[in-house]
Amino acid sequence: MTLILGIETSCDETGVAVVENGTRLLSNVVASQVVLHAQYGGVFPEVASRAHVEAIVPVTQQAMDVAQVTLDDIDAIAVTRGPGLAGSLLVGVNFAKGLALGHGLPLVGVNHLEGHVYSLWLAETDTALQFPAVCLIVSGGHSEIVLIREHGDYTVVGSTIDDAAGEAFDKVARLLNLSYPGGPAIQHAADEGDPTTYAFPRALRGHGYNFSFSGLKTAVMRAVQPPHQGRRAPKSEGMTPEQLRPDVNVADVAASFQVAVVDVLVEKTIQAAATHNAAEIWMAGGVSANLLLREQMQEHSPLPVRYPPLALCVDNGAMIAAAGFFRYQQGYRDDLALDVRPMWPLVSIRDHMTKG
Repeated sequence: MTLILGIETSCDETGVAVVENGTRLLSNVVASQVVLHAQYGGVFPEVASRAHVEAIVPVTQQAMDVAQVTLDDIDAIAVTRGPGLAGSLLVGVNFAKGLALGHGLPLVGVNHLEGHVYSLWLAETDTALQFPAVCLIVSGGHSEIVLIREHGDYTVVGSTIDDAAGEAFDKVARLLNLSYPGGPAIQHAADEGDPTTYAFPRALRGHGYNFSFSGLKTAVMRAVQPPHQGRRAPKSEGMTPEQLRPDVNVADVAASFQVAVVDVLVEKTIQAAATHNAAEIWMAGGVSANLLLREQMQEHSPLPVRYPPLALCVDNGAMIAAAGFFRYQQGYRDDLALDVRPMWPLVSIRDHMTKG
């Protein structure tokens, strides 16, 4: 039995978890900062890092208590090294270093995107995941299609050239004066809307596996702004109902926007899976919780589709512990000189880790 303590502080959730053998969840505690950032319509980096400082110790203690273990029972500490907000990452990495040094534990730096992939290993299923797989990683800051040949072997075959899908959800929600985070708010509003009302663009359709959502966001803005406002960008606080065009139905806009995002994500992922002879399609990240995305991917994919439980779609320490277990199992370690990498791309483990 191998117990990994996972620590995640890449953005606005302080997550700590204990995972056994990379698949059995013993605890998973997340302190969310949604209320703190809602007034900004997005994450305020300095506020996020200060909140992590306040939360990291009690969240860790709670995770250990729920798992009924102490640091003497832990075999290694896994921590998100990047990508993410530099200040937030520093809180988690420095805290993990202190625990590793103080208790003589191995330290394993994990890529945040890799963590999202390994949230799938924490899903309760009777069928083992199959390689090779194509994984759609969609979150607030990332929209990528990754070919995964085996544990730790990644090739990014497509990514966004501007806004990520999650960013587009947040910005459109703010534009429509909906709540933050935008993903759940758009989905809720879309439940009452007609997705055929607006013919919003599907950018880069038929042009490889990259995504672009900036133009879609602009199309929504032009659809809801009164004519006299021209091309002026929306204010950060969004538009009040009085500022929208009088004929705009927010539910219809939300539904039309949501289906435009989902269409492109589904189409490109399925194409990539066919091209690379994948055995399965995986989805991970915050946007993978979107019910329409799940339904459409399952309906149109000729391959099995896997995604994590809803609770593990958001950033959490459990996914970092699971990813850390597989790195640890392969003999990889980091020393106490481990630095944060805010712009760290997802590459194969052998390309950036030292074995020891």
